[in-house]
Amino acid sequence: MKLKIAALLLIIASPTFAQDVSGPARAADGDSLDFGGIAVRLHGIDAPALAQSCERAATSWPCGKQAAEKLASLVGQGSVVCEQKDVDDYGRTVAACRVGQVDLSQAMVDAGLAVALPRFSDRYVGAEARARDAKRGLWSGTFQTPADYRAAHPRPKRRPTDLPRPAPSAHAQPPLGVYYRNCKAARAAGVAPLYRGQPGYRPEMDGDGDGIACEPYRGR
Repeated sequence: MKLKIAALLLIIASPTFAQDVSGPARAADGDSLDFGGIAVRLHGIDAPALAQSCERAATSWPCGKQAAEKLASLVGQGSVVCEQKDVDDYGRTVAACRVGQVDLSQAMVDAGLAVALPRFSDRYVGAEARARDAKRGLWSGTFQTPADYRAAHPRPKRRPTDLPRPAPSAHAQPPLGVYYRNCKAARAAGVAPLYRGQPGYRPEMDGDGDGIACEPYRGR
């Protein structure tokens, strides 16, 4: 409880909507942090899923667990400071985070335990190339990209009868044929969450495939 209160007190909103989050944190996996209940996704990188395994020398090794352990060792060295860059479709803050002068995304890619995401930032592309040439971490063998692994191992979907019914809303329902570019746009229009079959719903916006797009983040 003290950790959660401390983290909440250290959220500073800026006029541009971006916010800084700082304080003690724990590693939820290789690219996600938990500030006492506040979820933060590291900007510009993608690490193996916690349950993911990789291969090297014809042997399987728990790359997802090792990535999480690496990030835990980094955040254990001091207070974490995160500068928000975006909000993802799960409602998590996406941020550039550091401990002292150590850029956490850079450190994870340097260790070969995360890949760069150049479509979001080219900052870590060079570090990935160096880790690959040195055959560090993931690059010491073969691995499925984290995105491909998640696509191949989706979380269990609830049956349609288990889906919650849309709650009454003060906002008008979106017209037929409406299109929202992403969840940020749907939230700005005041129509989130969107349910399967409702105008504006798209599977691409339903990250966990449970029939509810742009729902509040509840953890992976």
